[in-house]
Amino acid sequence: MKNSFKITTLALVFAGFAFGAKAQTAPVNQTKSTGSDGVVLSVGVDAGIPTGNLSNGYNWNIGGSIQADIPVVPQQLFVTVNAGYNSIQGKTNAYGTGLTATNIQLLPVKAGLKFFPVNHFYVQGEAGAAFALNKSDVGFDNGAAFIYAPQIGYQFPLGGKSYLDAGVRYEGSTKFTSSNDNSQVNFVALRLAYAFGTK
Repeated sequence: MKNSFKITTLALVFAGFAFGAKAQTAPVNQTKSTGSDGVVLSVGVDAGIPTGNLSNGYNWNIGGSIQADIPVVPQQLFVTVNAGYNSIQGKTNAYGTGLTATNIQLLPVKAGLKFFPVNHFYVQGEAGAAFALNKSDVGFDNGAAFIYAPQIGYQFPLGGKSYLDAGVRYEGSTKFTSSNDNSQVNFVALRLAYAFGTK
């Protein structure tokens, strides 16, 4: 988890330096990186593969999410707000026990920053909480855990102010069971979303 925090911090620091350098060297009318000056809304499908100890008991996850990108510096830097649903699918021989693991159902809520260093390519970092919708079924002590998600992606223009937003992220969590170091829910995921500008 410490390595993931370092990666997220480095990505955000890099984005800040890149933004600062670009703002100083480029005229305002040449800093265009994405096609929207206003809020960008997106609805997407999320799919991923568990990592670490979670991969011993779970095969993959599927879900969906909605996101709002709110401009701080139009067309370059956005504050993001994201909410979704993840269902992490249990293996039939979880952890070598011969038993089928109960699917983990999570409701993640995150906020963060999204920065476009070049046209349509972005670096994003988010943090928030994941709420376990079936914590008693999967044996969690805690109903929620802290989550963090560094991401990179690309917005493919579809015409007008519409895009296909494709992003790859690592999402990690703190422990859902205080006494169990293996109760973190970590995975690598792909998000494919339809995004559109509101202005």
